[in-house]
Amino acid sequence: MKEAMDFIKQHPCLHRAAARRFGRIHLAVAPACNIKCRYCTREYDCPNESRPSVTSRLLTPREALHWITGMVKKNPYIRVVGIAGPGDPLANAATLETLRLVHKRFPQLVKCISTNGLVLPEYVTQLKAVGVKTVTVTVNAVDPLIGAQIYDYVQWRGLTYRGIEAAELLWAQQATGIVEARNAGLYVKVNTVFIPGVNSQHIPAVARTVARLGAFKMNIMPLVPLADFAHLAPPTRKEIALARAVCKQYIPQMDWCRQCRADAVGLLNEEDNGKNACCIARR
Repeated sequence: MKEAMDFIKQHPCLHRAAARRFGRIHLAVAPACNIKCRYCTREYDCPNESRPSVTSRLLTPREALHWITGMVKKNPYIRVVGIAGPGDPLANAATLETLRLVHKRFPQLVKCISTNGLVLPEYVTQLKAVGVKTVTVTVNAVDPLIGAQIYDYVQWRGLTYRGIEAAELLWAQQATGIVEARNAGLYVKVNTVFIPGVNSQHIPAVARTVARLGAFKMNIMPLVPLADFAHLAPPTRKEIALARAVCKQYIPQMDWCRQCRADAVGLLNEEDNGKNACCIARR
């Protein structure tokens, strides 16, 4: 238990105080994705843009190891190495190879991934073997009727699923993955994108459900209006705060997220999250 608490206190996404003292580095080695979210686009990048799925350059596993070696030497406060895209880490063979290399060279660093959870049940054992201690699963709906509005398609075992069938499959896999990861001793955080008029009233049900499955923390993130949801206004800070207030009765809330890029590095407060407008205007 003490070891678990020590690790959490050094993770800037799990402990508020750690966000001011310890840094993280995201390795952009995972371009492929196995689902299509209607709010996601990876078609462009701006150096001032901070949001998931954005990177200025893709790395090979060896390049990632070289990059982190230099960054850890330069920034000794880095405690966490994560893989969060720009696609889904578990849809890319490079993810496990990168984690294997990094864990062998830097066993003291906390390893984590952020995934949509579609194939998480198949990878829990392998993730633990390469040093992963925390998994973030993006769960936007536990009701397939709502999920069908969020996901365009899901690709699984050679087939493409759409509509309610896709949403049912994705949620079933996410639920199984959360339980199996928790049973394996991994710390599970859930990210949920607040999409006004789509899942905004459903988020408390998500919080209640994932808490029952064993997730430890929830991060409600505001929609960045892109792709099929470009016409929607993002939720206000008040709306996000209210959702967190409701959901914290079920599961602890992270309210210091910066919606980091897939190649983020450093302290969370070093990331400028307020310059998306210049990039959105380029659509």
